[in-house]
Amino acid sequence: MARSIGPNLRYYWRKVSDRPGGKWLFSRILGLIVPYTGSLGSTVQLLEPGHCVVTLPDRRRIRNHLNSVHAIALCNLGEKTTGLALMNSLPDNTRGILTGISADYLKKARGRLTAECYCDIPDSKEKCEYTIKGDIRDAEGELVASVRARWLIGPETY
Repeated sequence: MARSIGPNLRYYWRKVSDRPGGKWLFSRILGLIVPYTGSLGSTVQLLEPGHCVVTLPDRRRIRNHLNSVHAIALCNLGEKTTGLALMNSLPDNTRGILTGISADYLKKARGRLTAECYCDIPDSKEKCEYTIKGDIRDAEGELVASVRARWLIGPETY
């Protein structure tokens, strides 16, 4: 049975985020918990209930043939940011899973990117879907992509 990730997120964030290199370390710990998400190489900069900011450095391994960040890397960054904002907000013994995702690509993404998500904080463990939006901006603050992720949340037993 899959367990709620929220308590672990809160524990590790509180434990390491305010230390030198702590945000980097938290992001690596997250990569151990969720290996595919860790493969992106992004760093969580802020994690609060209902709010998350993640940065992604521009590297060759996430680029496409147009010399910009690949669309799926952007989508993955949006999933990570929306997921963290939501999962960190869930009541204990509540879990979530991504059930759908869409993205609008507005401009070629180059350079260091910053993804940010604000979401409502669920007040129940009842099974329901949330659609959450995350925006990705370049170093100049221009919106390069907007991701909408649909998350199904509910008690650990569903």
